[in-house]
Amino acid sequence: DQGKLGEAEPMFQRALQGYEKALGAEHTFTLGTVNNLGNLYWDQRKLGDAEQMFQRALQGYEKALGAEHTSTLLAVNNLGVLYWDQGKLGEAEQMYQRALQGYEKALGAEHTSTLGTVNNLGVLYRAQGKLGEAEQMFQRARR
Repeated sequence: DQGKLGEAEPMFQRALQGYEKALGAEHTFTLGTVNNLGNLYWDQRKLGDAEQMFQRALQGYEKALGAEHTSTLLAVNNLGVLYWDQGKLGEAEQMYQRALQGYEKALGAEHTSTLGTVNNLGVLYRAQGKLGEAEQMFQRARR
C-alpha cells in the first residue's frame, strides 16, 4: 500500500469489466479480480462493498471450482476475517471452521493456509471467552 487506494479502485473496476466482457462473470480470472476488489474495499473500510465482493467471489468459485477448492476456501476465509472485523463473531466462526476443514482436506494440517486459519480461530475463541478452545488452537498453530 503506497497510500493510493483511491487510485486502485478504478483500475480494479476496469479490469473487472474487461474480464467480464472477455471471459464471463464466472471465469476464475474474473473472480480473482472480484476477490481483489473485496480486499481493496476492506482496506478502504467499505465493509458492505467488501462483503458483496467476497460473497460474489465465493459463490462464483463454488460454482466454477467446487466448495473445497483452495480459491473457494480463500474466499471463505476472507469472509471470516471481514465478519470478525464487523463484530459478527458467530458468522466469522462458521467461515473459519469451514475454511479450516477444507484446508485440512485439500492441503493438510501443516500447510500455512491451514495454520493461518487455526490462528484466526484461536483469536476468535479468545475474543468469545472460549479460552480452552483458544489455547488448543494456539498450541496447534505453534507446532
